[in-house]
Amino acid sequence: MSSSNQSPANGPVLSLRKALYRAGHDFRGGVTALALDMVIDYDTLQKKLKHDEERRWLDPDELEEVIRLTANPLLLDALMRPAGMVWYKPEPAAPTKQALLAVSRLLHETGVFVSSMHDGAADNIWEPHEVALLEKHGADVIRKVLGIMAGARQAMEDRLNG
Repeated sequence: MSSSNQSPANGPVLSLRKALYRAGHDFRGGVTALALDMVIDYDTLQKKLKHDEERRWLDPDELEEVIRLTANPLLLDALMRPAGMVWYKPEPAAPTKQALLAVSRLLHETGVFVSSMHDGAADNIWEPHEVALLEKHGADVIRKVLGIMAGARQAMEDRLNG
């Protein structure tokens, strides 16, 4: 699978093994480029990234390298989900009117999505796919709002210090 076949950014959280597979294949240049950057044999890395391979696994140093080099959101989601946490990469977003409107649209879309899940709330029986999608949308909103907050703080500090 080529690196041009990117995973959808708004899908549910993957298992760690599947997220590692996607991170390797979504990396610019694919697993070949990732292996070169990690200074590891291509065949070895490819086998360790297969999501259906139980005998081979990345060692802790290799796992750390894959995380550092790919910074793949699907992989970060898979790593944080078991701890019930949301990752956040500090990337200040300009607190412009357009950015705030974009967050407003995202909040509205998420609100529409959440209200569409009335079946799960009505009978209090939540299906795994419903919970996964709800968690994904919630994490996306949190990251977007934190980015705007960081951008506003940076703009304020730049003005005060500049």
